[in-house]
Amino acid sequence: MMGNERKIGISGGTFDPVHFGHLLAAEYARCEFGLDKVLFVPLGLPPHKNPDLITDSESRFEMVQLAVRGNPGFEVSRIELDRPGFTYTVDTLEELRARYGPETRLLYIVGADVVGELLTWKDWARVFSICEFIAVIRPESGREAFLRQVERLRKEYGAKIHPLDMPPMGISSSLIRSRVREGKSIRYMVPAAVEEYIYGKGLYRGGR
Repeated sequence: MMGNERKIGISGGTFDPVHFGHLLAAEYARCEFGLDKVLFVPLGLPPHKNPDLITDSESRFEMVQLAVRGNPGFEVSRIELDRPGFTYTVDTLEELRARYGPETRLLYIVGADVVGELLTWKDWARVFSICEFIAVIRPESGREAFLRQVERLRKEYGAKIHPLDMPPMGISSSLIRSRVREGKSIRYMVPAAVEEYIYGKGLYRGGR
């Protein structure tokens, strides 16, 4: 491969809310794989989740914008939020491939647990042909079983999956929502600007 090729990382998710775990994984990937930038892509209308249980798209988008502010290697995209209907990764990748051209490598950042679900994605064969994956492994993930899974997907389906070791953080969006609902602190779990946004808008005070 050419040494001057462009490499774009993609960090997709509901980001409800975005937290330091998302940011750390993206920064690790950016540094370890020499990514030119990481594109954060908040989900629009995911087919596998109840839309009534997801915070409105504009609030999630604004929180990600606040979270990545100040890092020139991070960028936020509305590509899924502005697309009508259900959101499918293959459609997003098709758009990004058209935007960045065939000479750019697209590397999708996922958790190690997602690797086992890739064959359930819509048009997974097309997904594998468009992008590579950076799979974040944490110590509790079961590394050997994960690596066997990666090798199987490579041999049988041509998937390109690169492991990325990460330290454990113990932070999740569901934990943050729960703590806000219970009136507990979320300081140092999310960027200060995101914490201020959550409290200012009264997010996560309801019953979910």
